[in-house]
Amino acid sequence: MRIALDAMGGDHAPGPIVGGAMQALESDPELHVVLVGDQAQIDPLIQGQCETSRVSVLHCTQVVGMEDSPVEALRRKPDNSIARSWQLLGGGKVEGIVSAGNTGAMVAGGVFSRRFLKNVRRPGIGTVMPTKAGWCVMIDVGANTQPKAEHLYQYGVMGSIFARCILQVENPRIGLMNIGSEGDKGNSLAKETNGLFNASPLQKSFIGNVEGRDIHQGIADVVVCDGFVGNVVLKVCEGLYQFLMEKAAQEILAALKTERDLAKEALKLLASRYDYSEFGGAPLLGIDGVCIICHGSSGDRAIKNALLLAAKYVRLKLNDLIVHELEQAPAFVAG
Repeated sequence: MRIALDAMGGDHAPGPIVGGAMQALESDPELHVVLVGDQAQIDPLIQGQCETSRVSVLHCTQVVGMEDSPVEALRRKPDNSIARSWQLLGGGKVEGIVSAGNTGAMVAGGVFSRRFLKNVRRPGIGTVMPTKAGWCVMIDVGANTQPKAEHLYQYGVMGSIFARCILQVENPRIGLMNIGSEGDKGNSLAKETNGLFNASPLQKSFIGNVEGRDIHQGIADVVVCDGFVGNVVLKVCEGLYQFLMEKAAQEILAALKTERDLAKEALKLLASRYDYSEFGGAPLLGIDGVCIICHGSSGDRAIKNALLLAAKYVRLKLNDLIVHELEQAPAFVAG
């Protein structure tokens, strides 16, 4: 199994990126990683590693920066690591791609390639969120900021398959993000989407509208929203998590005179349990292939888990399931 890894993507590349690749290779004996980026920077990082027989390097000379305009950068820098990764996927040289680089460029690369699964109109980014009950998937968190109702319906289909296969939820409950739980709440898009779900094969799984505060309560296993709202929600949650963990640590450790070491360990365990590194990255669902988008500040652990998630996605043949389920509801995927 071959997965391309954007070695130049992320705030701290290429060191932790290559390090994460090596850890993933140790964990998965069937994995082969193609490191895409500046070979002069990559080679010293893999020399002496025991798993180099399953590593190859695709040299490229350019990088899409985190602050670059995605579309402009892809056009102005044709030899960049994101574009080359998509070309590998498009040419069938790899089964998946992973990057902690510019999210907009990763999504744009997929849109430009038009490598959509059969009947998928627009891909969406699904991110895993912690809840009281375990985990849920929220889709979309940035790929499609102006969706149609049919796009949101398809996100429900794809998110449900991800929740079932990756999160091990037997019968995922689907909720539609809104400003209230009543069926007549929200804008025209929300109302149209609500009606679409209620008239679809997913009717029994659809629990109606959910609010932002419901996400972490575990009310839904799949939360569907447009990319603008989803991205705002995701970043608010990330910022609040960081703020609360810092404040909790300060207050607890300041109040303790004994058992401080035990408290530090408990706080570390709590932080790691809900860290984005746990899953490594968010899949761009709806792509013909596997695309995992990682946080820009990803370290080696996140990259390792993202590669293992990509490999698991391939093995479980999630894309075949998505195509099959969308074909069961042709009236809801007609363009």
